Amino acid sequence: MKISDAAAASGCHLETIRYYERVGLMPSPMRTGSGYRAYAPADVERLRFISRGRELGFSLEEIRSLLRLNDDPQLSCGDVDVLARAHLTDIHQRIDALSRMAEELERVTAQCSGGERVKCTILEALRRADGASTENKGSKT
Repeated sequence: MKISDAAAASGCHLETIRYYERVGLMPSPMRTGSGYRAYAPADVERLRFISRGRELGFSLEEIRSLLRLNDDPQLSCGDVDVLARAHLTDIHQRIDALSRMAEELERVTAQCSGGERVKCTILEALRRADGASTENKGSKT
């Protein structure tokens, strides 16, 4: 099938498929006599695998590792588990960081009076290196 067919079947954009080929996540496809890329059903499955990995937040390097694990029947599922658990730990850390960011933004926006720009608590919080607004100086939340 042509790249447009592989893109439709996998849900990947054409340029994304070409990018995956350039970075080595996808093997170089066979070419037709006229030079068009020719994809097999296995290529579409691999594209879906990569896309699903991206949906789950895996980096391209993590997906590269998962593909190696997927492609080698001699490797243990334990290796996959280690990678997935490390990724899950990273996700939880990002969730914690995002929660802290949300709390800080909620705090500074709650203090915003919508008045004069020179008294804007949001801008003041962004100017301060310690993140504390002038109203909360000395008492961080």
